[in-house]
Amino acid sequence: MESDRSEKKEKAGIYIHIPFCKQACFYCDFHFSTSLKKKDELIEALAKELELRKDEFEGLTVNTIYFGGGTPSLLTIDELRFLIAEVYRNFKVSENPEITLEANPDDLSDNQIIELSKSPINRLSIGIQSFFEDDLKSMNRAHSSEEAKNCLSVATRYFDNITIDLIYGIPNMSLGKWHENLQIAFGYGVNHISSYALTVEPKTALDTFIKNGKYPAMNDELAQLHFNHLMSETEKQGFIHYEISNFGKPNYFSKHNTSYWQGKPYLGIGPSAHSFHGNTRSWNVSNNTKYIKSINETVLPCTKEILTVQEQYNEYVMTGLRTIWGVSLEKVEQDFGEDYKTYLLDQSRKHLNQQLLRLDNDKLVVTLKGKFLTDGIASELFMI
Repeated sequence: MESDRSEKKEKAGIYIHIPFCKQACFYCDFHFSTSLKKKDELIEALAKELELRKDEFEGLTVNTIYFGGGTPSLLTIDELRFLIAEVYRNFKVSENPEITLEANPDDLSDNQIIELSKSPINRLSIGIQSFFEDDLKSMNRAHSSEEAKNCLSVATRYFDNITIDLIYGIPNMSLGKWHENLQIAFGYGVNHISSYALTVEPKTALDTFIKNGKYPAMNDELAQLHFNHLMSETEKQGFIHYEISNFGKPNYFSKHNTSYWQGKPYLGIGPSAHSFHGNTRSWNVSNNTKYIKSINETVLPCTKEILTVQEQYNEYVMTGLRTIWGVSLEKVEQDFGEDYKTYLLDQSRKHLNQQLLRLDNDKLVVTLKGKFLTDGIASELFMI
């Protein structure tokens, strides 16, 4: 346990939010702009924020760098190299960090992939979502099915560490079609898959379409059918279901996202980016113009909060239950006190009896039967 805790203190991650997209996907509620007019100013502001915040990671080593968005693949190789160099200039970085770039298939030309493979970036996260043209059009994705397949054919020749995103629970998607999506993905030999149910976020285009009767409502039974099939098919291919939405071959788990789930510190750079360090959390303003103006005035445009013990406990339960590592009763007692451990066991009893949870040594872990219900189970274990 002691070595575990010291490692937690030493390793940290940096997330860099690139808030630009070619077009808006109907389901997306992330912060982005479809105008690239402020791209140069934004990149300079990102570099300046890295410098302004370098003291926050004093004594820590950056183990992961993650370019998310938005669409980070809209940046040029030189712009990406510049930002990576700024991380190295301002922070202590481990010898072989995981450096991930989120990318859309339409940005990954053969030449772009080859150039990326020569850069410090060593992991690609490719937003496929579906290999079927009608699904892509219904979500307003910028790429075609052909582009998705072509980019994977080339990317897998130049990158070993690739994850792809796939969306399930799309209304009217048959189980057979979902099965085919998975088989196509397996055929490219990718070592990691992130898969999410299509969800309706407030104020998105999808939300409006459903309310106006222009798009079918979500179907939880269909989503659960797809999810169960996802679990069984990935297992057959040797993937480990290490987090509710993430499936990785051995040695190919996302180091960056795993650090989130295990409570390690991370710094979020860019508009709308979130940071976490011990018992504090902060988030930047979700407005490109305001972000750039504030950074240029040497003022961090963020809101900060100190988490109460109760909030820290709830967060640990929520993230822990989503992973194969579960929720440690020993850790709950050590970090939050015996009353929290007693409360957790009392609240868990119903779910243990229903075989939605199991006790694995001192860890509470979600069973196969309970996985689709994980977020609901976690909420019932929260201290309110």
